[in-house]
Amino acid sequence: MGAPIIRYEAGQTAYPFEAMTDSGDHAVFAASFSPISNAAGAEPKIAPYGLLTGGAITPSVTNNVVNVAALTASMAGVSGADADGVIAVAGGTATITRPTGNVAKVNSITIDSTGAIVVVAGTDGASATFSDTRGAAGGPPLIPVGSIEIGQVRVTTSTAAVITSAQIYAVDGLHVERADYPVYSLNYATGEVEFATPLPLIHTGPAAKKVYIRGATPLFAPIPKTSDWVPAESTHSISSTPTYDGPVGSASSSLGQASFNAVLGDGITDSFLAQKGKNIWVEFRPDRDKTIPRQLTQGILGVSRTNPAGGGNRTAACTVTPEVETLDIKA
Repeated sequence: MGAPIIRYEAGQTAYPFEAMTDSGDHAVFAASFSPISNAAGAEPKIAPYGLLTGGAITPSVTNNVVNVAALTASMAGVSGADADGVIAVAGGTATITRPTGNVAKVNSITIDSTGAIVVVAGTDGASATFSDTRGAAGGPPLIPVGSIEIGQVRVTTSTAAVITSAQIYAVDGLHVERADYPVYSLNYATGEVEFATPLPLIHTGPAAKKVYIRGATPLFAPIPKTSDWVPAESTHSISSTPTYDGPVGSASSSLGQASFNAVLGDGITDSFLAQKGKNIWVEFRPDRDKTIPRQLTQGILGVSRTNPAGGGNRTAACTVTPEVETLDIKA
């Protein structure tokens, strides 16, 4: 069995934008790479498809036509998208399709995968009553994967006429697919993005919208002559309030720092000291010859150096201040 080893994030391997994989619950999406670095200059970019700014839909003086304001949208992978996956679309008009009779029909106003304003017509209803079921008669259509929806126009007559404001629907999350809704969080260790609620299946399939990520994984280098690794873990305590009927307890928890000690060279040019004060990954392996098991901690590296008189070893008491507990990787 090899001796334990502590390694630190000394650099990164960058990954370009990629489509994340839906785990199946439409709330958790996974990158092909992990853990994900959050070091300065290598921070990940999460880019769910959707409207960012503009895109207001308003009536036109022309029959069956609506005006669409200029907009920006998050659509990484689309031709013309910038380095952050954002495209700019000029304002324009969109012409809806009316039903063949006086029945319900929903038209989705979309931005397609070429960045163009495109109308996707739903199926005529059996009556003038609208459905909220995607793809159903009288309901909003399923839109192509790679497009985003910026609003809907709902009509119940076959006769050409000016579209009114009351026939335009643009509620975020219902008729407008926004990039910032629902909110999400990134698990840096697993490379998974979790949305607060499942993404609606409004695309052909049915499927959720695309979610893209750009990021980097850490490149680890060993810190020589280390000892006394302590992972970042939560501790729990209890306090009580006295009452006439006896004490009432209240539990609380707090997250501690990870820590380790290192024997330094000159205490100035040691390689890992360049990461002091930076948000990096630190890895501990109980057996340096095996990749599993191991522990990963992401946080700000703190270093307290000691230079003893009389020729003793220069040492550093190091801490890693995390946002979450150390992760145990067992397989």
